[in-house]
Amino acid sequence: MPFLSMTLFAAALSLAPGPVNLIILSTGVTHGARAALRFVVGATVGFTALLVLTGLGLSATRAFPEWVVDMISCLGALVICYFGVQLIRARGGFASHAVPIPGFWQGAALQWMNPKAWIASLSGVAMFGLQGDTWGLMQFAALYFAVCFVGIGLWAPLGEWLSKELNTPLRQRMFTITLGLCLIALALSLSAPAVARLLGLS
Repeated sequence: MPFLSMTLFAAALSLAPGPVNLIILSTGVTHGARAALRFVVGATVGFTALLVLTGLGLSATRAFPEWVVDMISCLGALVICYFGVQLIRARGGFASHAVPIPGFWQGAALQWMNPKAWIASLSGVAMFGLQGDTWGLMQFAALYFAVCFVGIGLWAPLGEWLSKELNTPLRQRMFTITLGLCLIALALSLSAPAVARLLGLS
């Protein structure tokens, strides 16, 4: 097993900004790093399950018609937009309870609706030739679980640190609005190909 290559692949995709990471960041900012732990664990478990099932042949292209996968992507985009809107509408600074704390099942389910997670799973299985290699797939999944947990989990303490730097109501408000807009923009950009296919534009 190309351990180093797989580790770098998992680390790069886990650390890269995406919808799940930005939600973890926002939770760390508004509620503290510890509050994000359940969501981090759920997102890690959800992605690992998706990776394993992808490697076992239940990929989007084999298990479901393309329009079903596109609908899942669009649904995921709506969920991500919901978190973005909650951040934009939140008032009262970081102590406000207007922004809900996402939990384990939200993290797990969101990965299955996250286009970035599907791309990471499909490309990882294909890149390392894990189709039909159950033992290799399980090793990769175990490695990815550990790297993913650390990679996405780091966004929570980063958020908590940012909350201390953003020490005025105006800075806090501008940050939550910016983060909410980034989430919405990211969701729309990731789901744009699926929307175009559903509308027959591509």
